[in-house]
Amino acid sequence: MGKELYDSNETAKKLFEQANDILGFRITDVMFDGSAEDLKETKITQPAVFLHSVVLAKTMDDFQPSMVAGHSLGEISALVAANVLQFEDGLKLVSLRAQAMQKACEQNPSTMAAILGLEDNVVEDVCAGINEEVVVAANYNCPGQLVISGSNEGVRIACEQLLEKGAKRALPLPVGGAFHSPLMEPAREELAAAIMEANFNTPSCPVYQNVSTQAETDASVIKENLIAQLTAPVKWTQSIQNMIKNGATEFIEVGPGRALQGMIKKVDRAAEVSGVS
Repeated sequence: MGKELYDSNETAKKLFEQANDILGFRITDVMFDGSAEDLKETKITQPAVFLHSVVLAKTMDDFQPSMVAGHSLGEISALVAANVLQFEDGLKLVSLRAQAMQKACEQNPSTMAAILGLEDNVVEDVCAGINEEVVVAANYNCPGQLVISGSNEGVRIACEQLLEKGAKRALPLPVGGAFHSPLMEPAREELAAAIMEANFNTPSCPVYQNVSTQAETDASVIKENLIAQLTAPVKWTQSIQNMIKNGATEFIEVGPGRALQGMIKKVDRAAEVSGVS
């Protein structure tokens, strides 16, 4: 992961080595030569995805987006791309976020599941009706795809009820815990202190954040939204709709994979999508 970039670009090599120094271990060894299991550890996965995305952005010619957004962890990459955060500060926050989330997962065994083929309000109503367990709508990925998050039992009950309501599929996700749910509160508190201390600059272009879905340009508001993000849902569908409403016609996914391109096409088939990975 990222090895070709490291080998072919001096700027990339410098940033990867800087990341090794900041993290205090050679994450590049895991990214380039580690097993899939090694890479799946939360403390590795989050910095690795952040690094790959941000280094790609820093090595693109004429990288001047009119607006940016990032899905969940990707929001921190977007903040670096929009010059809100310096590379080093972004990486430190991502590393802390990963460790805090890992701890929260260990405190509360929990999970997530993707619900396909239902209206958002049906999923929300079912989750709201399960009072004895924690389960909430967590990721509004695109029309017909909403991820739920909560206690193991809460997610199991919700999946059963949602299939009865007509969901095409209810897919348990291979994740360590209930991200973007109230069960992440210990991680939110830990990360909040670090975010408040970090230096946030005025963005070079509007940032559409997961929590507000609006074009944010005020550094203090961006901080508050980033803190809220850990326990609040990722409103990706609504963010993309607002970007399109405000003039976006072409979306470039910067980072590994094509997941966001697929989601954006489902939000608006007319949107032009491409990727740099």
